[in-house]
Amino acid sequence: MITPLVQEISYQDPLRVFSLFAGQSGAVFLDSAQKRESCGRYSFIALDPFQTLSSKNGAIQLGGHLTQGNPFMLLEEQLALFPLERLPNLPLFQGGVAGYFGYDLCQHLEKITPRQSDDMQFPDLLLGFYDLVIGFDLDAERAWIFSSGLPVMEKEARESRAKKRLQWLQTQLAGEQSCALSSDTACDLKAIQSNFTSLNYQDAVRKVRDYILAGDIFEANISQRFQVDLPSSLTSFELYQRLRLLNPAPFAAYLNFEEVVIASASPERFLQLQEQAVEARPIKGTRPRGKTKESDQAFAHALLNSEKDHAENVMIVDLLRNDLSRVCKDHSVQVTQLCGLESYATVHHLVSVVTGVLQNDADAVDLLRAAFPGGSITGAPKVRAMEIIAEIEPHCRGPYCGSVGYINFNGDMDTSIIIRTFAIHHNKLTFQAGGAVVADSDPLSEYEETLTKIRALQTALTEALIIYDTVD
Repeated sequence: MITPLVQEISYQDPLRVFSLFAGQSGAVFLDSAQKRESCGRYSFIALDPFQTLSSKNGAIQLGGHLTQGNPFMLLEEQLALFPLERLPNLPLFQGGVAGYFGYDLCQHLEKITPRQSDDMQFPDLLLGFYDLVIGFDLDAERAWIFSSGLPVMEKEARESRAKKRLQWLQTQLAGEQSCALSSDTACDLKAIQSNFTSLNYQDAVRKVRDYILAGDIFEANISQRFQVDLPSSLTSFELYQRLRLLNPAPFAAYLNFEEVVIASASPERFLQLQEQAVEARPIKGTRPRGKTKESDQAFAHALLNSEKDHAENVMIVDLLRNDLSRVCKDHSVQVTQLCGLESYATVHHLVSVVTGVLQNDADAVDLLRAAFPGGSITGAPKVRAMEIIAEIEPHCRGPYCGSVGYINFNGDMDTSIIIRTFAIHHNKLTFQAGGAVVADSDPLSEYEETLTKIRALQTALTEALIIYDTVD
């Protein structure tokens, strides 16, 4: 078992620290931009991966070598090569893989043939392997560097590399830090194109309702995609900062993999694994925030008392309980919160919490396979819902509705659902929003819900925000 080298450093704002590295290839920021009582205590910066793993339709790139196969199996094999000790009472990500698992990885788990156009050509999976991580404890306002020296395995050489890497990072941290956001660039709203018209989306909702009435499914999540060119005068990191300001979220993230950038303000935890304890926090049920205190409370009250939204949430909770039961110990899967109200900058949500205890012979990748992709963004029954999504949505989802996060070399994991997210490939920018369609869904209301969910994303693009956060 390998023990990482740990060095406490002076605590600074994680966003400001990350500004030093945002332009570096492989830089990952797992950003608890909005701390909540039950999550969002830690933020992480992972830098300079010693190898990357990407997959597209079964063609796998690992450290520059091309192979074929199942990316989940190869990831599991690679993680087993680097056994890392779990250091207690410290931020949880101490070295491992970080990046994203795209929605279209579902083809490796179920026999679902994508029918949609794959015009954006995002990798299905994109992960870096990190020996160098900065962990921030936002509660205690403390920070540490973790340096394992991997992938070197010989003890003395690995320890020497760990020291050199830690010293290199300390030198980098001495650079000038600033998260000043001064670009006044804004996209023309008319330049943003959707792959659905309002009428076409409403027709898609009616088609899903027909499948429900025919007994095929109980619920399916149908999304629309928006696309625009990233303005040349607006960097992807500036765009992330705008989104973060407008819509702070406990599972925000910024991933820079050169040609592919993910800028996410996700409120939804997909799966957390800490030692053997499992937690998922599915979201289903949305209302906009009100412009006055009275209207805001009215929206929240309407959501809490909506039979339709409760039914949607309960269906997804049941689906998730079944998924987790495939890899968790008997009778350990519990619902510890059902349809609790959580309020964010632009929306109210109903959030449930499902927990379990992982079987002794299972690991993080087994857990991921058992529940991927999340039920809250597919439907129930999940496989048939995914088939209907592939039939109705015009384009492959790419990263959207997949997952962002980390898997520790010590076995821990934390991941979010990729929603409220910009996905950028070769400066082409996409963002999506969807909603659960059930038997009594109103097509126009479902369409308007997708617009509510993209409000912060659209504003970040179309309004010229000038914010200055000067260096102390």
